[in-house]
Amino acid sequence: MKKFLSNKKTRENCHVYKMLARQKKDKHLSFHTPGHKVKGWDITELSYSDNLSDPTGCILKAERDISKILGSNTSFILTDGSTSGILSALYAVKSLGLKKLAFPVRSHKSVYNACELLGLTPYPFDTGFSNRLPTAPTVKEITDVICETDGVLLTSPDYYGNIPNLSEIRRLCDEKGKFLLIDGAHGGHLHFDKTLYAGEYADVWVDGVHKSLPAFTQGAVVSARTETFATALKKGVDIFRTTSPSYPIMASVEYAVKYPKNQTLEKSVLAFAKKYPEFLKVNGDWTKLCLTVKDAFFIQKQLEKDGFFPEFCDGETIMFYFSPATKKREFTALCKQIERLLKTAERPNGTGQVSGFLQELDKNAETEWVELDEAVGRICSKTCGLFPPCTPLIQRGEKIDSGKIRLLKTADNVFGVRNGKIAVVKE
Repeated sequence: MKKFLSNKKTRENCHVYKMLARQKKDKHLSFHTPGHKVKGWDITELSYSDNLSDPTGCILKAERDISKILGSNTSFILTDGSTSGILSALYAVKSLGLKKLAFPVRSHKSVYNACELLGLTPYPFDTGFSNRLPTAPTVKEITDVICETDGVLLTSPDYYGNIPNLSEIRRLCDEKGKFLLIDGAHGGHLHFDKTLYAGEYADVWVDGVHKSLPAFTQGAVVSARTETFATALKKGVDIFRTTSPSYPIMASVEYAVKYPKNQTLEKSVLAFAKKYPEFLKVNGDWTKLCLTVKDAFFIQKQLEKDGFFPEFCDGETIMFYFSPATKKREFTALCKQIERLLKTAERPNGTGQVSGFLQELDKNAETEWVELDEAVGRICSKTCGLFPPCTPLIQRGEKIDSGKIRLLKTADNVFGVRNGKIAVVKE
């Protein structure tokens, strides 16, 4: 585990890691779960290891340290990803009066699922495109929808690094008496810069620390700004969080939140993007470098052939994710590879994706699965999209167009598609 949590100073300041390291040195015969029976870091709740559901020892100390760093009233470690944090957060706010929720149409599918599961009325709104990239919701766009709802959930930063005007949106929510939740699954590192960080503004927010900080996959944190929200959130966490948490993931979450800032890499990323403004862009978040090119899927394959694996490709933009743990030599190698590819690259034509018109569908509407090419012009009955970023490309109730079908056919990983077929309303 030392190999993965490589920063010695940070590692030795982590309560969960120290407990595991101390116990690993002692004699330990496993007659408990997990079933692999390998002595080491992967243990369960034992007499010495504390209990995530009701912590009193090292986990409690870790959560208190995390809360202090993030500026919350209370923070809860999650080992089942940001999705459990979104479910817990919306459960909490529903118990405090939320019935109808506004959120950008390109929010993560967990937001849609949470609304359906919890009986909340979803109010998705579009935010449009600029220079072929999705944009963050503006204060005006939120002003137009907030009076129709009880609160708003924002993704900040979003999958392209956009960060809305959070201070003005907070002011607006206070003025209108509305809840503000933030899905910060891609912004755990932003606690270094409080002006951009979700925790400065949200009532309840999620940090997906495994995405932009050096934590193991599924490591996340959900936090509340006041005692009232914290009490409601604790109930949500008790329902949606696993009762069999991974101790290595817990240790890595604490480690990641305490990991130091990498200002040198941050400056290097911003400087590189400025060299090629026609193709490269960093929005509000330096950890996300957008490369927008024609034939983006082909360029992605070229990169992967040479050992460079980006986070995702949406058909026009290839997204590279960095973290404070990204090595300088690896970033330098990526820059050289991108520069080589840009010698023959072209910008795509058109204006970018546009969300289609949605119509209300009867929950009992009959569905049939048809070949992708046969679905053009039909009404989608099951939301689908590219994975990652796992945001809707075609929503339930949307008329399907040929451009989005082309993306579904070309992408390596998609959701909502089954054996090359898509669900549509039966005619």
